[in-house]
Parts: sequence; C-alpha cells; structure tokens
Amino acid sequence: MAHPPAVGAQASRLARDLALLSSARIPRLLYGTAWKRDQTADLVYMALRVGFRGVDTAAQPKHYDERAVAEGVRRAVAEGLVRREDLFIQSKFTAPGGQSHSMPYDADAPLAEKVRQSVQSSLDIFTLEDQEPYLDSVVLHSPLDTMQETMTAWKTLESYAPHRVRNLGISNADLATVQALLRDESTTVKPAVVQNRFHARTGFDAALRTFCRDNGLVFQSFWTLSANAPLVQSEPVARVARMAGVELAAAYYSLVLGLGNVTVLDGTTSEAHMKEDLEGIEKVGLWAEGNGAADWEDALKSFKAMVGDT
Repeated sequence: MAHPPAVGAQASRLARDLALLSSARIPRLLYGTAWKRDQTADLVYMALRVGFRGVDTAAQPKHYDERAVAEGVRRAVAEGLVRREDLFIQSKFTAPGGQSHSMPYDADAPLAEKVRQSVQSSLDIFTLEDQEPYLDSVVLHSPLDTMQETMTAWKTLESYAPHRVRNLGISNADLATVQALLRDESTTVKPAVVQNRFHARTGFDAALRTFCRDNGLVFQSFWTLSANAPLVQSEPVARVARMAGVELAAAYYSLVLGLGNVTVLDGTTSEAHMKEDLEGIEKVGLWAEGNGAADWEDALKSFKAMVGDT
C-alpha cells in the first residue's frame, strides 16, 4: 500500500502544500463528526452536499454516532450528490479505556479479537447497496498501554489492508511511537496518517510534523481552530484574510495546510462556515498562485515561525 506523498515535483510549492493528497485521496478538510449527537446524520449530509469529501468518525459510541454518519453518507450517495469512490471515510479503533459501557466489541475478548470486532462493526455500518464495504482509513485512537499491545492491535489491522481498509494510522501519538511503527521490520503496512491535536501545549507537534513530512505521512490536525485563538487572530492570518478576501478561519486553515503534508479536521455545524472554509482555501490558493505569491510566502514564513517550523 502506497503512502500518501506530497504532491509531485512538477507542481508549484503552493500547489504541493494545498493540493489534494491524491495517493490516499485524503481531502484537505475532513469533516469531523465527534459530539454531533442527534444532529450527526443531517450534518454529515450537509457537509457532503456543500462539498466535503472526507469524513472522520470512530467506533466509539461515547463520542461518535457512527451509524448516523453512515446514514448521512447513504443519503448523499442515494441522491447522487457524491459517489462512494469519491469519498474518504475514516474510522478508528478505540481501546476499552476510551469507551463507555456501550462498545462495538466484547469487553472480555482478547485484544486482537476486540480490534476485529470493532473493524467489522464499522464495515457493516458503512455497507452500501451493491457494494462491498471498505474503509479508506482506520486509525488507532491512541497507543495502547504498552508498545507490545499497540503492535498487536496494529498487526490485526494490517490483516484488513489493502482491500477492506485502504490506509492505517494512529492518533494521540508521540514521535517515538510513530517512529516505532514506521521503522519496525515486522510491520507490513506502515502508517499513512497521524491524527493529533494542533496545540501550543504540544509545541504544535513541530518535530512530529517534520518527521511526517520527511517520511510521506499525513498529519491530520484536530482542535485546529477552537484551541488556537491567538494563532487565528495573528498577523499572518489577518494579512492572508485581508489580501485574499477570505474569512479568518479560511486564511488560518490555508496556512496550516501550507505547513506541508497536513490535513485539517473541520467540525463546524454551520452550513455557511462549511462553504466559507471550502471556498476560502480555494480562493487563497488562487491568490497565492497569482499576484499574491510573494505575500503568501512571507505570511507562511511568519506563521511557520509561530508554530515551531524552521
């Protein structure tokens, strides 16, 4: 299974940074479905209707309603708004410590069987009429208590790749764990994505993001907007917003994407904001590829310094 690389060498720098990561078909913005509760199906449908093509969920009823996510997807597919093959659907395996009393597997089963039951639950949920179900990505929601347990879970996930699960990843992980997964000779499927908080308390994971860029992994950022008010209000973001004629959120997301090999989880519940975010990053791209190229590079350089990139 190929890792999702940066865009090809013939592309311009901005096109490389902002373009769809086409090998794994990971869109620049993934619609985040955590904590949407009884609005989940309608919000997923809305996100797909306005142009999102990536959806992030989890087999974790405590925080996600995966069945409702699938309902929103099925509705959009049935109405011809999108084809399944044009979507990137990502689920997660969540260990018992992150679950409530309601979990998608037998709590007393061995770890490998827990993983199998969780993945099968997600595959069953995302079954569409006349199509064999598959997931574009399954992520370990976090490393397990020991590296040995983490490897057991990972090796179990490998058995589904590449046909039932196209890519594997890990979330809430540190650099050492990601390095171990990538470099362990016993792993046959290497991580394609790392999904972590984008936050000042972790130094914006600068070292981990560099490792991801250098090794062809995609860093999926979450809490990107809600946890970073100072960044959103920063001068480089305001400059891009003003000069490209977009809202602050779109300018900010564009700069985060410009860090390279990054996608962003966007969980807005506002249809207007969905449209502004999607259209805004496209508008920034056009501006930065045209008359705004020098201003974009200057703003991106300043932004990188703020998040620890050298």
